[in-house]
Amino acid sequence: MSYEVLARKYRPQQFGDVVGQQHIVQTLRNAVTSGRIANAYLFVGPRGTGKTTLARIMAKSLNCANRKKGESDPCDKCSSCSEIRDSRSLDVLEFDAASNTQVDKVRELIIDSVKYKPARDPYKIYIVDEVHMLSNSSFNALLKTLEEPPPHVRFMFATTEVNKVPITILSRCQRFDLRRVATRDIVGQLGKIAKTESVKIGDDALIAIARGAEGGLRDAESALDQLISFCGKEISEDDVLAVFGLVSRKALEDLADAVLRGEIPPMLNQIAAIESAGKDLSRLALELLDYFRNLLVTAHAGGAMNDQDIADAQIETMKRQIGLADPAKLLRIVEILIELQGTLKFALARRTAVEVALIRAARTVTVASIDDVIKMVRQLQTGGYGGTASPPVLAPAAVREMPPQNLQRAPAIAAQPKSPAPTGNELETLTTKWHEFIERAGETAQLAKPALRDAKPLSISADHVVIGVDPEFAKHREILANPRTISGLQAALKAMFHRAFNIEIVVLGSSEKSLPADHPAAQKNDGPKKSRQEWANQPEVKRALEAFNGGVVDVRE
Repeated sequence: MSYEVLARKYRPQQFGDVVGQQHIVQTLRNAVTSGRIANAYLFVGPRGTGKTTLARIMAKSLNCANRKKGESDPCDKCSSCSEIRDSRSLDVLEFDAASNTQVDKVRELIIDSVKYKPARDPYKIYIVDEVHMLSNSSFNALLKTLEEPPPHVRFMFATTEVNKVPITILSRCQRFDLRRVATRDIVGQLGKIAKTESVKIGDDALIAIARGAEGGLRDAESALDQLISFCGKEISEDDVLAVFGLVSRKALEDLADAVLRGEIPPMLNQIAAIESAGKDLSRLALELLDYFRNLLVTAHAGGAMNDQDIADAQIETMKRQIGLADPAKLLRIVEILIELQGTLKFALARRTAVEVALIRAARTVTVASIDDVIKMVRQLQTGGYGGTASPPVLAPAAVREMPPQNLQRAPAIAAQPKSPAPTGNELETLTTKWHEFIERAGETAQLAKPALRDAKPLSISADHVVIGVDPEFAKHREILANPRTISGLQAALKAMFHRAFNIEIVVLGSSEKSLPADHPAAQKNDGPKKSRQEWANQPEVKRALEAFNGGVVDVRE
């Protein structure tokens, strides 16, 4: 007896044998038991997911001689079921549209033959595979027959590219969209086949085969067949990886761990080892994208792992990894990996492209985001740190991102308490709290805020405040001198110093000349001014620039 490949040997013969398409199976079963049989069915989906198989099972159910009323599965024992299974039935005609695209072929095989009644069975059934390959003329010739076929004729179409099927055909069919078979379902089916064939194979090897199949059960069964020929009755994960050029599940999880912990050197070493082993880096990038996608969806789904395309052996590891980064940073990692897919299509140096993308992903986890900074600023403003004695750390590796000379100084800066209200010199107090004063004044005088940013307090007496405007923005004086604006400024000053003031607005360089000689605004600073580079080298400024990836644009003293 000739050898039969696993994909054919274990092809489903009953509705209950179909893997991963329960939504379609239930509908077809109900249609058969209730007698609501449509003129035409269109099965749409990726390769190896069961389109033609479902069409054959449906044909067997309709023509089965022993099927009892109220049942949907064929008996698989009668002459009709046997002939359909062996592709030799006179009443179930199956042909490939890819090799019969011409209108003459369609007219000869379908249109001219539908008028004849079945030889024996209740229905004459036409199964057309890859129907999208038919020409437009063939589709047009089929339209009338498809819409109003004789009572004994049924059509079943299968396609992988439904977008190429004319809408006039689609509107005359009941459409069923098949899904990619989930990894856990492929692993389960391959495990059953291996047990029946007396093949010893571990879960890691089965997961590796399922990963390589990309949702196609037929591809997975063909891969298992090939591995049995290569390895015999014992198959390990290393055998699967060697034959199909895949990366081990452990290596994939370790690489994801390195990214989530921000450990760039180990991550780069792993990429070097993977490339040295001859693995396809494009395939690695695709598997990483799928892996982090599962992490992201599971993190947002509240830990509902069972609804995701994840094998049981992977669940515990992924639960642990979800705790290493918040969902917002997982989202950014997925976005970076999606960008990498487009880059790899045209990249000459694929390893460099992968390394750069993963370094960006690792830094995304370790560097504080704008949201983190805003949250800490708000905590500092309110004086609360969630019941802790010191401010929270921005990110696990935030200190590692600082230059070595600043490592000892970073904790001291992070632990600084909220600045107490200044005492003594009121001019110094107002200068220190100038930004707070601007916000207060802006609550009642919105137009004053931009003008005040280019102004500064010059003097304060018992009931008089002088505010100077930079000569470059002299036109702001008119805005600030507006009576309504003055009223807002007075209210802000009263809230700060608890007494009323008269306010005078002057332009620096003009009215300053009339100020007393000992007035701070009248004293000229003849010392050398610091350059932008000198300001950028100041420790506090340097840390701020590094945190926000900024630079010094201008210096005003």
